[in-house]
Order: sequence, then structure tokens, then C-alpha cells
Amino acid sequence: MAYILCLETSTTNCSVSLCKDGKVIGFKEDYDTQYSHAERLHQFIKIVLEDASIEFKELNAIAVSKGPGSYTGLRIGVSSAKGLCYGLGIPLISISTLHSLARQIQSDKGYIVPMIDARRMEVYSAVFSSKYILERSIKAEILDAGSYESYLQDDEVFFIGNGVAKFAEICKHKNARFFSEKLPSSNEIASLSYQKFLAEDFEDVSYFEPYYLKDFVAG
Repeated sequence: MAYILCLETSTTNCSVSLCKDGKVIGFKEDYDTQYSHAERLHQFIKIVLEDASIEFKELNAIAVSKGPGSYTGLRIGVSSAKGLCYGLGIPLISISTLHSLARQIQSDKGYIVPMIDARRMEVYSAVFSSKYILERSIKAEILDAGSYESYLQDDEVFFIGNGVAKFAEICKHKNARFFSEKLPSSNEIASLSYQKFLAEDFEDVSYFEPYYLKDFVAG
């Protein structure tokens, strides 16, 4: 039996879940439009554990969304995860933000394109099959009307995330399906982190850093 605490802070959604053998047994998140993770993350962790009647010492691992996403959000999530792992002496598991976001789409066909908003017409994205197999690697890209044309010509494409709205304005292809109100959540981290836990696929707590994809630029 394994209890894993899952943290997701890569966007404005501050999300915490507790899973037991890959199944979510506690959950708390807030789709705020502002980045309030510094104030809310540890409060959410406390609520989730108390509601499930689980103590910190019972946790077997901490899982965290590793990016890409908000520089500040990722720093807060990863720093908190590493601090808990150090203090409790348990392993750290990292999960691709785009992979977990893609898991919110369930379809027996087509492609899934999770998109995290970057700046202007730029997004962080990847392409997955309907079985969540990575078809095109993660990258930062500037969108135009012809983006993803080869996938759209081939089958339905499900675009999901807070970077989708800007693409929906310029993409009018009949095979495009848009889910712009969805954000990464710790719910999807649960099953992915349990698979990694069983495989002992852990990060080096001392050296692990978020996957920023791009250098930080102060606004």
C-alpha cells in the first residue's frame, strides 16, 4: 500500500490530491485567476491530509508536476515537494505537466494536444495519441493558422489547456475540438505517479529542477 501526495502548481490552478495505490482519496484545488500558490499550497496539503485522516509520516512519496508552465508556480510546487521529501525521508516523483493535462481527454481515436499559455501567440505543447503515447515532443511554439495541419487532416484533434483560446481564434478546421477552460490538475498525477512509484522511478531530491523549457523573463 502506498500513499502519494500529488502537487500541481504549473498554472493558476493550485491543486493537491492524496492517492492510495493510484486512486485519489483526497482532493483540493482552486481555479483562481491569480497565482496564489504561496498562500494556499500548504493550506491545501493540510486540508487534504486531515480530511483523509492521514499523517505526514504515513506518506510514501511526493509527486509534483514538473512543467512546463509558470516559472513562479513551478518553483513553489517543486520547492515544497523537495522540502517535504527531505523532511520525511521519502522519494520525489516528477510528472510531465502536459502528459497529465492530456489525460483529461478520453477518446478512442484522434490526437490530444495539451497547450500551456506562454506569451503572445506562444504556447508550450506536445502531441499525444488517444492512448497517451507521445507523438511529438514537448516544445515552445508560436501558433499560426497552419499549426497542427498534418494532424488535423488525419483525424480529430483535441486541444486542451489555457493556451487553447488563442489558437481557437485562428484555427477553423472541422477536425479541431477545443477545451480552453481546462487546467492541469493533481487528479491526473495520481495514477501516473503510482506507476512511477512501483517502478522506483524517482528524482534526485538534491538536484532536481522544474522543466521550465524557456528561460525566465521578468514582466
